[in-house]
Amino acid sequence: MKRLFLLLAVVLIFSITTFAQEGRGNQQRQQQPQPQRQQQPLRQQNGSEHGVGNGHVPARGPAPVGTPPPVSLPRPTREPVRPVEPADGQRRTFRDQPDHPEAPHVHAERDQWVGHDTGRNDPHYHLDHPWEHGRFTGAIGAQHIWRLHGGSRDRFDVGGYFFQVAPYDYDFANDWLWDNDDIVIYPDPDHDGWYLAYNVRLGTYLHVMFLG
Repeated sequence: MKRLFLLLAVVLIFSITTFAQEGRGNQQRQQQPQPQRQQQPLRQQNGSEHGVGNGHVPARGPAPVGTPPPVSLPRPTREPVRPVEPADGQRRTFRDQPDHPEAPHVHAERDQWVGHDTGRNDPHYHLDHPWEHGRFTGAIGAQHIWRLHGGSRDRFDVGGYFFQVAPYDYDFANDWLWDNDDIVIYPDPDHDGWYLAYNVRLGTYLHVMFLG
């Protein structure tokens, strides 16, 4: 009888010890940090992350065009001329996707400057006297956003500096708000005497000349 009681006591002690060890193990597992799931970036229906405009600022301006396409238009002798249209009246379109603008623009997901591809020999941006009003001394590039303070495509104001849109780009400026849009100024690596004004809201850009 004593042996039976002794055996039951040993079994009871073993069961209590095992239960206590399992409890401590479960508590330690609960205290360990669980791996977090990484959230995938939201994408628009066209597969891009940002699309065009909507506050995106390109990290840098366009790269120089290595091999410009042939240009058959006559070279102007003085200031840029108004656009010379093809015989069928159709002008080049820059709408490379259904929801993208007709104007030259920047793809936000990879900062691709759509439309900057004609190179140095493009007669629409030729100037006989580049930089005749001097060079822009304000902040250039993504580090500074300028607010438009009035004017028009012929003469507009940013922070007390004045610019003029290239005549060939006039039609691309129809949606710009000259009294409150935000823009960023980038150097034009191909066309002497011009800068590129990028509209943060629209994601489009224009060739602009510094007036002083």
